[in-house]
Amino acid sequence: MKQMQKLNSQQLQLEVSRLNEELQMRDQLIQQLSQELFRLVKGNTSIVPTSTVPESYQSQMQSLKEQLNEVEQQVNFYQEQIAERDAEVYNLRHSVQELTDRSQMLEQVVQELPEVYRQKFSERLAEVLEKVETLQKENRQLHAELQSVSYRLAVRNRRANGLDLPAFGPGQPGSSVEMPTFGNA
Repeated sequence: MKQMQKLNSQQLQLEVSRLNEELQMRDQLIQQLSQELFRLVKGNTSIVPTSTVPESYQSQMQSLKEQLNEVEQQVNFYQEQIAERDAEVYNLRHSVQELTDRSQMLEQVVQELPEVYRQKFSERLAEVLEKVETLQKENRQLHAELQSVSYRLAVRNRRANGLDLPAFGPGQPGSSVEMPTFGNA
């Protein structure tokens, strides 16, 4: 029995070894085939199988492609409009900024105007007041001169006409009229 087991064991080992060799050979063949297949597929794209699509799918694909083209055209149209609007918005914002700056400048000028007018008015009024003062001074001087000339004329006329006005007063010769006194009243 031992011998039989020994024989069986030897046969089994031989069989295992043979199977191992066949397995290694098969692995080598598979590796070579996969390398060759990869080389063929990589080098020649015409080998790739073409899928056959039924005609209904092809018509649907064509319809979808047309719809896609229409959508792309619409997208391009809208993108152009958006770009135009963006440019318009940019220009409007720029204009708004310029107008805001100008408005602020004008507001500042308007706020400063009362003070500027007061200053200008004061300057002009000072000139006018100076002229008025000069005219008043000149007027007083002319008035004084007029009174002086009037007095001199009156004196000269009195002498020329020979009018001798009576002198009133106490203790003068020829005065019989006494002036009443209101001291006890």
